[in-house]
Amino acid sequence: MIRNPFRDLDHKKLRRSSDVLQTQNDYYKIVNRRILIFSMIVILLFSTITIRLVFIQVRDHEDYTTKLVNYSSQQQRFQTPRGEIYDRNGKLVVKTASAHNITYFPPKDVTSNEKWELAQKFAKQFHIKHETFTKSDMQDLYLFLYRDENGNADRTGNHLLSDEELATLTKASDKDKLVRSRITEKMVDEIASEEDKNAFSVYLLMNQSPSNSIKVIVEDASNEDVAYLMEHKDEYRGFDVDFGSWKREYPYKDTLRDVLGSVTTTKQGVPSEEREYYEALGYSLTDRVGSSGLEKQYEQLLSGTPKVSEVTFEKDGTAVLNEISAGKKGYNLHLTVDIELQKKVDDIMTSIVKQYAGTSGREAFNQAFVLLMNPNTGEIYALSGAVKNKDGSMTKFASGTYLNNYQVGSVAKGATVYMILNEGVQTVTSTEYDTTMNIAGEEKSSFMNLGVVDAVRALEVSSNVYMWKSIIKLAGGTYVSGQPLNISNEATAKTLTKMRQYYSMFGLGTKTGLDVPNEALGIIGYTQTAGNLLDYSIGQYDTYSPIQLGQFVSTIANGGKKVQPKLVNTASKVNSNYTIYENKTKVLSQLSGNLDYLKTVQQGFRACITGNHCGVELNAMDKGIAAKTGTAQVREYKNNKEYRYTNVSEIGYAPYDDPEVAFVCSAPTSAADSSNQEASICSTQILPKVLKEYFKKYD
Repeated sequence: MIRNPFRDLDHKKLRRSSDVLQTQNDYYKIVNRRILIFSMIVILLFSTITIRLVFIQVRDHEDYTTKLVNYSSQQQRFQTPRGEIYDRNGKLVVKTASAHNITYFPPKDVTSNEKWELAQKFAKQFHIKHETFTKSDMQDLYLFLYRDENGNADRTGNHLLSDEELATLTKASDKDKLVRSRITEKMVDEIASEEDKNAFSVYLLMNQSPSNSIKVIVEDASNEDVAYLMEHKDEYRGFDVDFGSWKREYPYKDTLRDVLGSVTTTKQGVPSEEREYYEALGYSLTDRVGSSGLEKQYEQLLSGTPKVSEVTFEKDGTAVLNEISAGKKGYNLHLTVDIELQKKVDDIMTSIVKQYAGTSGREAFNQAFVLLMNPNTGEIYALSGAVKNKDGSMTKFASGTYLNNYQVGSVAKGATVYMILNEGVQTVTSTEYDTTMNIAGEEKSSFMNLGVVDAVRALEVSSNVYMWKSIIKLAGGTYVSGQPLNISNEATAKTLTKMRQYYSMFGLGTKTGLDVPNEALGIIGYTQTAGNLLDYSIGQYDTYSPIQLGQFVSTIANGGKKVQPKLVNTASKVNSNYTIYENKTKVLSQLSGNLDYLKTVQQGFRACITGNHCGVELNAMDKGIAAKTGTAQVREYKNNKEYRYTNVSEIGYAPYDDPEVAFVCSAPTSAADSSNQEASICSTQILPKVLKEYFKKYD
């Protein structure tokens, strides 16, 4: 009989009742009712669990099976071929060609000794060299090979430490640092042959992290090596050939190579300083990425979606790859550059710099740059640089148009004149008398006394005096011959700030926004004296890059719009004209002020050509060219001796009434700063030849 657990409670309820003894309680009925309720609750709970199990095994079976497979299986990612790069006319500039990589995936339960023996055999057969060995690799090799007199290994390097050092060095990192500092190249050479070093370079690649991933041992392997490995795969367990790899080829060789940029190798992988960035984007550390130039700038478009394969193992432990996803090739880029024009411009620049560098009167001249761009859209048609090295060899340096900067001289006067007119210091018709100035005993002048000049004439003949007298007025000073300017430091700083604001509206002293990774800003002068104001007004204080000059002259040419220059127009799918990215023309800002004054600047630029002050050859072309030349005196100190040179620049556009092309030429230290100074190499040699090639194609 089951004891009623509620009996005592029931008695308590009836304890004081006079009917206690007379009340007949049916304890069996009470107990059975409560057990029934409890049983129903238990049945309900078990029913819920049963239903859930049925759902898991029937309805969700496929989902959970997939999760189990994903959790327990290994997958490998392979980069698909990179997108190609074409010029504005569809010419292939950067090609993605197929390549074969020799890879290694460690079989199950392989030992380090087995890996080492295989690495020795592989290095010998495939002629592997250890050219990329680092100091740390050499230290690792010593610790790997070292054996004491009894033949015992010591890969921790304890034999290089004293008993006292072993006792006091508690941190493993401190101990390892001290051990490595005592391993010399001579010690390595004593225990390691060249064959050992070659083999160890393979061994290191075979043991790259992560351990359960495919390692590339040989990139772009020869057909002979591929054929041999495929024939002897059973002798090289874990090694295989990846037939889906790729390499970059350049149909135009070194033309524009520094601008196009480079891609890392698989051995280099993701740059160490950018690992967190690329890992966040889903890259693996061994993925090849753009390391410079447009390859880096447009990495996200050029790199494709990786191919994914599942790793399974055969009975002998050898890995087998089964493709899960084929991936997708990267997108193709379409440049603004005309590669055929670019090649011709490169040839011109190389020929001129090679011919004139280091000659009499041009002893310090060794490089020059030129740029052609559309002033309305910012599209760059060609950008070229040539450098003559000390050994006489020539290097193409197109990226110097945005990486290097110089004092540019009088080409900056266009911005100065616009500011002077817009600030009301001068009017379009007001004049200054250009003659030698005497400031506190120091004489300053234009290249010659030019007489009466207005704004247009000042640009045509490049009057320094017009600029200086106007800037003195802008700063609140008064010019008196023989006297100091008497412009306060506060007024100087305020005027210099105003001048930089105007110059930046044209693109001078600011980054242009060109679509490259490392555009240079230029050097901003930090001293603030009244004399600096005068230097700044004629382009001899801050420094600017050729691409900044390109944006500057484009702003003048197109009527006051500061347009962002660009090297890439669009990106498209492979084997398709479908555009997935468009680098649209971007107007960064509009020139503030009275744009009628910009017309005065344009007139001055045109007069410089028609008056034969900016190149007789350019005027003879009869293409409606407008331009401005510039020279800047620079100093260099060698062996406690001062040397003075002249930077030469020229900017312009054409046709004058409807500009289609803007041009820039920069030739730093192209002449000695002397009374018999050589003629501007930009006006007489570079631009006539470059523009002739441009007009031949785009007249």
